[in-house]
Amino acid sequence: LLSPQPPNAGYRMAAPRMADPHPLFDDTSAAGGGGGGGRPTGPGLRGSASQPVSSLAVVYGSSLASQGRDIVGCNLDRLIPVGRLKYYFAVDTIYVGRKLGLLIFSFVHQDWQVRYQQDTPVAPRFDINAPDLYIPVMAFVTYILIAGLALGTQNRFSPDSLGLQASSALAWLIVEVLAVLLSLYLVTINTDLTTIDLIAFAGYKYVGMIIGLVFRLLFSRTGYYVVLSWCCLSIFMIRTLRLKLLSEAAAEGVLVRGAKNQLRMYLTMAVATAQPLFMYWLTYHLLR
Repeated sequence: LLSPQPPNAGYRMAAPRMADPHPLFDDTSAAGGGGGGGRPTGPGLRGSASQPVSSLAVVYGSSLASQGRDIVGCNLDRLIPVGRLKYYFAVDTIYVGRKLGLLIFSFVHQDWQVRYQQDTPVAPRFDINAPDLYIPVMAFVTYILIAGLALGTQNRFSPDSLGLQASSALAWLIVEVLAVLLSLYLVTINTDLTTIDLIAFAGYKYVGMIIGLVFRLLFSRTGYYVVLSWCCLSIFMIRTLRLKLLSEAAAEGVLVRGAKNQLRMYLTMAVATAQPLFMYWLTYHLLR
């Protein structure tokens, strides 16, 4: 008879596990538990000590950035009145449509007076007579694109020619504004016209230039000359500048007022006459 096996005979005793000679991580359980809440040492202490330093660096960097932003903002506002520019771009779709109609059909408009509210002109979207920069800027960009299209239909388009067209138009705009400012200074006329107002009024002529070029592309030279002649007969610049230049005449004496009024009228007619000349100069080379 076979002797009965012991109860644990079917299980083999596991051999004791050998320690890994090259462990991936150091076992710190014994060191941590044997101290009984001992004092921490090593990199943790250095990390906790560097936190106040990094916080101070962040606060110091933020203060420097805010000071630099304030300095740049003050200097930029001296050169470019950003707050004032917001007024000239306060337009909406209704204003743009009405202003374009005013630029093309100036004869039907009667009231040219700019409205004020507490000695401040109202925003352009509330007054069609107020100058704006939205239409001049958009008209300038559209004029450059139409000029590129006209050059492309004549197989004369190139990026250099388009850049030359844009720089030439911008240069003539600056020359025109500087000439008006110099004329106002030489004749010592006091007016509420600002440089931005003059840029806006000078930029309105690009609307007529765009229409003339479109008529040239769709029809012929005849359509271009008809549109240019119509813009020459437009009284927008005359009525607008005349109102602006005569705004300070009431505060002057009778004799001074009479002489200054003649100078104002001559200057207004000169600026209004120069508009068609600039329009023709900037578009005639696109008619080939």
